[in-house]
Amino acid sequence: MTGRAPRVRFAPSPTGYLHVGGARTALFNWLFARQRGGTFILRIEDTDTERSSDDMVRGILDGLRWLGIDWDEGPEIGGPHGPYFQSQRLERYREVVAALMASGRAYRCFCTPDDLKARRAAGEAAGGGWKYDRVCASLPEDEVRRRIASGMPHAVRFLVPEGTTSFDDIVHGRIEFANADIEDFVVLRSDGVPTYHLSVVADDTDMAITHVVRGDDHISNTPKHVLLFEALGRTVPSFAHVPLILGTDKKRLSKRHGATSVMEYERQGFLPEALVNFLALLGWSPGDDREIFDRAGLIHAFSLDGISGGNAVFNPDKLEWFNQQYIQRLTPDELAARIEPLLRARGLWRDSFADGERPWLRALIEVLKPRAKRLHDFADSTPYLFADTLDFDETAVAKHLTDDARVMLGALADALESVEPFERVGLEAAARSFADAQGVKFGAVVHPARVAMTGRSVSPGLFEIMELAGRARTLQRLRSSARI
Repeated sequence: MTGRAPRVRFAPSPTGYLHVGGARTALFNWLFARQRGGTFILRIEDTDTERSSDDMVRGILDGLRWLGIDWDEGPEIGGPHGPYFQSQRLERYREVVAALMASGRAYRCFCTPDDLKARRAAGEAAGGGWKYDRVCASLPEDEVRRRIASGMPHAVRFLVPEGTTSFDDIVHGRIEFANADIEDFVVLRSDGVPTYHLSVVADDTDMAITHVVRGDDHISNTPKHVLLFEALGRTVPSFAHVPLILGTDKKRLSKRHGATSVMEYERQGFLPEALVNFLALLGWSPGDDREIFDRAGLIHAFSLDGISGGNAVFNPDKLEWFNQQYIQRLTPDELAARIEPLLRARGLWRDSFADGERPWLRALIEVLKPRAKRLHDFADSTPYLFADTLDFDETAVAKHLTDDARVMLGALADALESVEPFERVGLEAAARSFADAQGVKFGAVVHPARVAMTGRSVSPGLFEIMELAGRARTLQRLRSSARI
């Protein structure tokens, strides 16, 4: 397979939205396909009809598109190996099962769940483990036909041969399993629905998948899949099992660690390119100290050989650092386009920001960029620059707007009124001269003025805020402090 362009797939189950672990698996497959000029296939494993839903499918597609992970074959695109929904391939799975039974590699099992439960309990009570005891594998053919004719429910099991099953994992090296430890697993349930093992191998076979890149938690499934590929007389694909993602407490990633829907990261103000960069480095390394990659750089640098065998740690602080780095690299106009939906949602957007007030919006963005870690910071941290009224923090007012400070701010407004041009450098110089004339420290002027201007005790530079607010609004707020 080494001389062929790879065909890889991402096959999520629509029983939940696209989460961090799935997104990282999709990304690794996508990067490998793009780096090697291959094909990236999206396949929806929706045979669990009770838990699957169209909303979940839409969420997966939206999440991938937001991350910029496009697919060459799959839903809404089609392709030569469709359909790409497992629920539409049930007849194909039954054909594969029939072929396995015809070749003697699978047999019908009439054991009921209660039978199996009782035998398992008895076996474990006697000491040692228990696996399926093949009682149905030796049923005479006429007895099998009789039970089928009577309508007796039955599943179909794969007949595991003697010996060992091994495969060369690109990440972990050679892995070998004793077949004696693998019970005859079910490939078709009694309701006619295939198991994961059967459907995934049938799909990978039909779609000519060359490389299976998936999580370490599938390693135990792989010998069953290798056996099925071999039983069907098909070439076994190459496997690369990537490390699991853990929380900072080294436990499996869960919602408490930030393992939320990918689209939730958009709602939290993260940039998709920052999340992609962060996910790429969860279990993969370029072999040097580089951390920041644009999309083209990631594609160029990526290889399956760079995937680590050790588990990766999801660090929310590191993700926020990546987001901040990407925010700093965007131009004011690029950031304006990113934050426009947020400003509109908060009722802060003005149509004039697209033309007449564009320079003012650019200036605001430049002031906020150094502190911004998420896109929300541009909307949440400065409502005082968009609205005529302020929402005052009571603690800040009590601490800084004393009676003396209120009187002083009225005098400061008089001192700043004639500053020309009304810009940060001149404003700061005038405020320093005012503090000297009043015989007070500069901070004694700045802190109450900041509260009067913003309603808060923390903000970007005071004089940058004054410049953005403009002369009339600045003087009005300083003079109105006596009425707060």
